[in-house]
Amino acid sequence: MDQRASYRAFILVSLLGAGFVFLGTQSLDDYGRSIIEFVGINIILAVSLNITNGLVGLFSLGHPAFMAIGGYTSAILLIPANRKALLLPDLPHWLASQEWTFLPALIAGGGAAVLAALIIGFPVLRLRGHYLAVATLGFIFIVQSLAVNLSGITRGALGLSGLPALTTLWWVYGWLLFTLVVCWRLKHSSLGRTMLAIRENELAASCLGVKVTHTRIFAFALGAFFAGVSGGLWAHLVTLISPSSFTFLLAFQLVVMIVVGGSGSIIGTMLAAAILTIATEMLRPVEESLDLFGASQILTALCVLLVLIFRPRGLFGTAEPDLLRWSGLLFGRHWTRSGSKNRRKEVS
Repeated sequence: MDQRASYRAFILVSLLGAGFVFLGTQSLDDYGRSIIEFVGINIILAVSLNITNGLVGLFSLGHPAFMAIGGYTSAILLIPANRKALLLPDLPHWLASQEWTFLPALIAGGGAAVLAALIIGFPVLRLRGHYLAVATLGFIFIVQSLAVNLSGITRGALGLSGLPALTTLWWVYGWLLFTLVVCWRLKHSSLGRTMLAIRENELAASCLGVKVTHTRIFAFALGAFFAGVSGGLWAHLVTLISPSSFTFLLAFQLVVMIVVGGSGSIIGTMLAAAILTIATEMLRPVEESLDLFGASQILTALCVLLVLIFRPRGLFGTAEPDLLRWSGLLFGRHWTRSGSKNRRKEVS
């Protein structure tokens, strides 16, 4: 699919998504909207983690830690200044007097996550395989311990409650579109091809002059930014954030979404994240009524086993499905035929 056809397909799908969001805001209740919002947040998390785990080939489990950093940062910046003096007495004076709006607070949360990724990235990204996974998993516990012990800044184990419910379907959809655009452009750019070269053969890429360490840190920091923004969206959706909000179980779920969708496939990861999130939410009432807690985790594990047996590369592998063909199925064959004719003319 050429670039212009790709833009047309993206605009069409974006408008279709905006229509669904508008219908959701008008027809769904609070519970239904919250499920769609959680789906969008999980897609942002899975697609951004796919930059590191899929394109570069690292095995990072640190996304929940970046979510916690971004969530606490945005929550602290949004709390009214008069409440901060009572709730968070150990905050620095310059921070205690700050009272930001939602968008700058989300961006600041993503920036704080990027700063943390840069600090730990240089020593941690020297590791490979399961050593890197264990190191990033340990980073989750470090962030949780800091959140518990810095009670004058984070209220410790009690967490920050009563946050304003600012996250809406439109906020989630806007950040979802931004994430998809950035990751799509990155994957189909020269930098994205460089990342894929590092994943396939690090030594060969290094011999060709690729700066492997810098590329890995960039991918790690970019994924951390979107994780920090997602943490802010999540915190202001449930109006609460605590040290136990983001655990290693979430990291496992995100990795499952990438494995099922395809390591390196943006659309595959997006579909897997949506399906697994909706399935988990649908199973939750069944778990509570039948006292079968953990059924969703069992379903997730079975999905992973089936995918690894029958499609080891996931639904789409590294490739992306043809959006132009999909849009033709949705809106009729004439549009795709005309597009194919235009492409044939361009080739000739």
